[in-house]
Amino acid sequence: MEDKIKCNWAQSGPLQAHYHDVEWGVPVHDDRLLFELLTLEGAQAGLSWITILKKREEYRKVFNNFEAGIIATYDDNKINSLLANPGIVRNKLKVNSVISNAKAFLTVQEGFGSFDEYIWLFVDGRPFHNAFKTAADIPVSTRVSEIMSKDLKKRGFKFVGGTICYAFMQATGMVNDHTTDCFRYAEIKRKYS
Repeated sequence: MEDKIKCNWAQSGPLQAHYHDVEWGVPVHDDRLLFELLTLEGAQAGLSWITILKKREEYRKVFNNFEAGIIATYDDNKINSLLANPGIVRNKLKVNSVISNAKAFLTVQEGFGSFDEYIWLFVDGRPFHNAFKTAADIPVSTRVSEIMSKDLKKRGFKFVGGTICYAFMQATGMVNDHTTDCFRYAEIKRKYS
């Protein structure tokens, strides 16, 4: 059987390949998963995505499966236990941002009915299918991701710069940034246009 062509970054290991083949670029409308991906993209800042993928299960375990209502109540004891856990990125600003982001997330849910309703407004509720031939063509941020970043920051979110927001948009399928030769590009475009 012939191997399918896939994005270059997905060819560096089984964890990346699985994430690429199953999740990356598929539109996400579940609030809990949106919060998870926003958290993980923020945790990645300055690190490689494989580092975060390897720690993802521990993140789910210690952050109550990304239930924002629980995370918003974390106290100093919980924060200290998180900072002592080598299974996650032990950066105090990043850990604290998960808690402040959970509070901001709940406020957005209250105001919009769901975080999904709010975040998908930035792309008018529909995924945008780019047509990049190579990974080098893919931008690190866009005008839309910068607007999203500014709005999230205004609402109290942290670790949501334009580059992080664009990675979040890619992860959640708000944009389809699989390269055009990747087998997932056409699959996602066909299913989610």
